[in-house]
Amino acid sequence: MSDQHAHSRAMMEYDARKRSALLAYLLWFFLGFTGAHRMYSDRIPTGFLQLVVHGIGWLTTPILIGWLFIAAWAVWWVIDAFLIPAWIRDYNLEVARRLSLSSERA
Repeated sequence: MSDQHAHSRAMMEYDARKRSALLAYLLWFFLGFTGAHRMYSDRIPTGFLQLVVHGIGWLTTPILIGWLFIAAWAVWWVIDAFLIPAWIRDYNLEVARRLSLSSERA
């Protein structure tokens, strides 16, 4: 396989695997309570934790303690808005690094 062909293939694979900050923000805005933006950004355990905190909050609001969970989740959700660009950049750089390592081996 020629060097140019290998480079083109690696670029196509990168384009297929990379993540979009715009999509991450859409997930954050519309499905943030599920942690979908974190899961999309390859932060699956904390995305699931965000879903659990939000769920426990709403389930325990009748006994008032739930509002503390909802408040903690809301602060966490707002902070995530500032972290998303770095998560996406780091994820995409890791994809590029893996692809460059696999193309060097081939």
